[in-house]
Amino acid sequence: MSTETSAPSTQPTAPEPAATTPPEAAPAIDMDALMAFVFRAVDEVGATLNAALVVLGDKLGYYKDLAANGPTTPAELAARTGTAEPYAREWLNAQAAGAYLTYDPPSGRYTLPPEQAIALTVEDSPAFLPGFFQIALGTVHDVDHILDAARNGAGYGWHEHVTDVHVGCERFFRPSYNANLIDSWLPALDGVVEKLQEGALVADVGCGHGASTVLMAQAFPNSRFVGSDYHEASITTARRRAADAGVADRVDFQVAPAQALPGSGFDLITMFDCLHDMGDPVGAAEQVRRALAPDGTWMVVEPMAGDHVEDNLNPVGRAYYGFSTLLCTPASLSQDVGLALGTQAGPARIRDVATAAGFTRFASIAQTPFNRVLEIRP
Repeated sequence: MSTETSAPSTQPTAPEPAATTPPEAAPAIDMDALMAFVFRAVDEVGATLNAALVVLGDKLGYYKDLAANGPTTPAELAARTGTAEPYAREWLNAQAAGAYLTYDPPSGRYTLPPEQAIALTVEDSPAFLPGFFQIALGTVHDVDHILDAARNGAGYGWHEHVTDVHVGCERFFRPSYNANLIDSWLPALDGVVEKLQEGALVADVGCGHGASTVLMAQAFPNSRFVGSDYHEASITTARRRAADAGVADRVDFQVAPAQALPGSGFDLITMFDCLHDMGDPVGAAEQVRRALAPDGTWMVVEPMAGDHVEDNLNPVGRAYYGFSTLLCTPASLSQDVGLALGTQAGPARIRDVATAAGFTRFASIAQTPFNRVLEIRP
């Protein structure tokens, strides 16, 4: 065996190569699933445009004309409504493509089916829909403001939105109130109808245009009502509605935020589809607690929602999450505290608000596809 040794190398030693993780393979694309989604998106674009078309048809009187006159040509619709035929023609075609109308090729006439006629023309039907489209279109109109708010964490107030938001909100919810409030929701409250019949003091907080307030005043002539809302233009409309309904002597509408509820000793305090919009719902609930009579009742009507995201992954939840992103959450964030409950808060979060304000009794007493009714007691 040789005793010779090697001289030290003068060349630098190459580093060991670093261990590397092979890149993950790109997921395989299911072309059928991709194209199905593309065509679903095309349908969504059509639906987006159709919101404007429904509002247009409502405001131009197209739906009511079709309901009254039956199968119609574009020229006939245009002549009866005093509009330009090219607009009537394209609107009719779009409505037929969306199955809102039927089209008969031999006669070139379009028909509004009776079911659609109820949903699109009968304003006191609980199925009436144009107000829903009107508030949606008004909400989308202000999306540039919501873009800015989302980037800087600010809010955008209810009062800052276009009029279609305020008018559409009332037109959407009022038919449901007409169908349910007097005959179903109030009787579900413990002992409240008897108080109203005898003569109760009622506050309707966040009353908007006063639809709910006026409805209760008409049904219970022995009771007195105070409607309040921070939006002055809505209160102006509410006062006019009360005068038109002949109940202005028993209804007092005031411009006031929920945290400054006017008066005390109320037998019943109501909030219709507004608690989740408030910046400080706990503060509002505390004010309700102070203003209620010892045996009073707080009735909260909120958009229909479950307590978990997965409970709300359905068509109604989808619409309400959209409103929550573009309308209700920005409204809350524009106010002090800015709790941002969201339109789909669910009964558990509303219970937390009530409990934090000192209430001890809480029950879900009624519901519709669009609303949940809660009874809250001291």
